[in-house]
Amino acid sequence: MVGKLGLFILLAMLLQAPKPKVVLFFGDSLTAGYGLNPEDAFPAVVDRSLKKAGAAVYVINAGLSGETSAGGLSRIDWVIRQPIDVFVLELGANDGLRGLPIEDTRKNLQMIIDKVKAKNASCKVVLTGMMVPPNMGKEYLDSFSGLFTEIARKNNAVLVPFLLDGVAGIEKLNQADGIHPTAEGHIIVGNNLAKVILPLVK
Repeated sequence: MVGKLGLFILLAMLLQAPKPKVVLFFGDSLTAGYGLNPEDAFPAVVDRSLKKAGAAVYVINAGLSGETSAGGLSRIDWVIRQPIDVFVLELGANDGLRGLPIEDTRKNLQMIIDKVKAKNASCKVVLTGMMVPPNMGKEYLDSFSGLFTEIARKNNAVLVPFLLDGVAGIEKLNQADGIHPTAEGHIIVGNNLAKVILPLVK
């Protein structure tokens, strides 16, 4: 009888346990954790941080090195075949580094968000802003930076103004290329993002 009672209690606890919120990170080499093991990339850091804070989450890293906003648009339908509660969009940096037209990046990012929302209207969107090097020219730099604020406002998305805040330009937090964060840098990025995402999954 004790064994059956224990099994009944366990089943009851499982039924009452909250269903994990699915958090999907969709981005480029920064999300993918270029040069690092997947468990050192910031999505994994966010996963650990959220769970430590008591949130029931299932984190998916859909980062792809070299991805542009156009590339992201071409594969988004495949990625969102599963239900998603929080969609973290980290794309546009490679567009900026290549000097691609701002309008094209804007359209691609908007279409990605539209597809996500069409699949699940209640999905919360987090948009991570990026910056481009000064040699791209002030006009392009300002337009690129303002792009993320504009899209976030239009879609009622949560904006992280600069993904690499506290990491960019700090030598010890970046790999030899000066672009991709080290594992230590990813911890900072991940902890910053966790603070933003936690209220969305509690």
